[in-house]
Amino acid sequence: MAKNAIDSTKELETKKISALLWAYALPAVMSQIIASVYSIVDRMFLGQCVGYLALAGLAITMPIMNIIHAFGSLVGAGSSARMSIVLGRKDEHWAEKILGNSMLLTFFFGFLFVAGGYLFMNPILEAFGASSETISFAREYMYIVLPGMFLTTLTFNLTGLIRASGYPNKAMWIMCSGAVLNIALDALFIYKLRWGIAGAAWATTASMAFSSVLAVWHFVRKSSFIRFKRHAWAPKMYIFRNILAIGISPFSMNVGAFIVVALLNHQLIHFGGDLAVSAYGVVNSVCGLVVMLFLGLCQGMQPIAGYNYGAGKNERLREVYLLTMKVCVGVGIVGALLTCLFPRPMIRCFASDEPLIAMGIPALRYLTVFMPFIAYTIVNSQFFQSIDKPWIAIVTSLSRQVLFLIPLIYIVPNIFTHFGGEGLTGVWAACTVSDIMGAMLSTGLLLGQLKVFKPGYVAPTRKPRKERGPKEKNN
Repeated sequence: MAKNAIDSTKELETKKISALLWAYALPAVMSQIIASVYSIVDRMFLGQCVGYLALAGLAITMPIMNIIHAFGSLVGAGSSARMSIVLGRKDEHWAEKILGNSMLLTFFFGFLFVAGGYLFMNPILEAFGASSETISFAREYMYIVLPGMFLTTLTFNLTGLIRASGYPNKAMWIMCSGAVLNIALDALFIYKLRWGIAGAAWATTASMAFSSVLAVWHFVRKSSFIRFKRHAWAPKMYIFRNILAIGISPFSMNVGAFIVVALLNHQLIHFGGDLAVSAYGVVNSVCGLVVMLFLGLCQGMQPIAGYNYGAGKNERLREVYLLTMKVCVGVGIVGALLTCLFPRPMIRCFASDEPLIAMGIPALRYLTVFMPFIAYTIVNSQFFQSIDKPWIAIVTSLSRQVLFLIPLIYIVPNIFTHFGGEGLTGVWAACTVSDIMGAMLSTGLLLGQLKVFKPGYVAPTRKPRKERGPKEKNN
C-alpha cells in the first residue's frame, strides 16, 4: 500500500492534469460537502423539530465555530500545502517532520480555544448578538460541542495531510464515516429522543471523535507512506514558521468570517430582529453548499499545484490553475442560476416557518447572484496559498469578507433607508457589492504573480541552510 502512495505522488508530475484534478478533486469535494453536513444537518433537524429560536441560537455560535476552524485551518492548510511542496522535492524525511510538528501545533491551539471558550462563554455569546431568548440555546450547544471542535480541527488537519501524501480517497471516506454517523445520531437524539439543541451537539461531538480516531490510525500504520516517527515529534521552529506562514491565509479568511458574521448579526438584529438572524443562518447554509464545491475543487488542486511548484514543473502548474478556475466558475454560474430561480424549495429544506422563508428568499438571491465572482476570488486565494505566497493569499481572501464587506454593511443600509428603502435589504445588497469588488482586487494581485508560470522559474526553499541536501545548496 505504501508503494501505491509513492506511485500516486510521482503521478502528480507525470499524469494528465485533467485526470489528476478529477482524481483529487472528487474526494476533496465530497469531503467538503460531508464536512458541511455537520452544521447543515443540525440546522435541518432543529428547524423542523425545535423552532426558529433554536436556529437563531445555533446561528449565534457560528462566529465561535469560525474562529475555532480558523485555528484548525492555520495548521491544517499550512501543513498540507507544505507537505505537497516538499514531496515535490522528494524529501520524505522533511514531510514526516511536518506531520509531527503539525500535531504539536494542533494540540497547542486546541487547548487554548477549549479553555478560553469555557472561561468566557457568556461574554462571547453576548458579544456575537445573543438575546435573552437565544442565549440559553447557544450556551447549551457550546458547552457540549467545544471538545468536539478540537477533534474537528484534528481531523481536518490529518485528512488534509492524508490527501497530500497520496491517499485522497481515504481522506474522503474518513470524513464520510463521521458524517453518516452524525446524521444517524441527529435523528436519534433530536427527532427520536427529543434532546433539542443538546442532541445536535452530542451528535457532532461523537461523530468527530470517531473520524479523528480513523485519521490518527492511518498515520500509525506501518503501511502508510508518511507516518508518525520519533524524529518527527522534535519541535522545529522553521517548520512551525513554514506551516504558519502558509496557514495564515485560511486563518485570516476564517477570522474574517468570524468578525463579519458577528457584525452582520448585530446589523440583522437592528433591522430585522432574531428572525433575520435565523434567515441568515439558513441562507448561509445554502450558500455554504456551493462554496464547499469551490473549496473542494481547490483542495484537489492544492497537492497537484504544490507538488509541481516544488518540482519546477511550471507548465503543469499553469494548466492545473486554469482548469480549476474554469470548473469553479462554471459551478458558480450553475449555483447562481439555481439559487436565484428556485430559492423557496432550497430554504424549505432548512426551515418550515413561513415568515422566515419569506425573509430568506430575497436574501438568498442577493448573496448568490455573483457566485461566479466568489468562485474566481476563492480559486486565486487557494492557488496563492498552494504555491507558498501567503501574504498575497491573505489579501485576496480578506478582500471580499473584510476589506469591503465590513464597511459596506454599515454604508449600504444607510443609503437604502435614506432613499426610502429597507435597511435589511441594504445589508443583503452589501454582500453583493463586496463580491464584485473582491474579484476586481483579486485580478490585480494575480497579474503581479504571473512569473510563477514561466519556464525556468524556481521555487525558493524554506529549509535552514544547514539542513539542505546537495541539490538545495544553491537555492
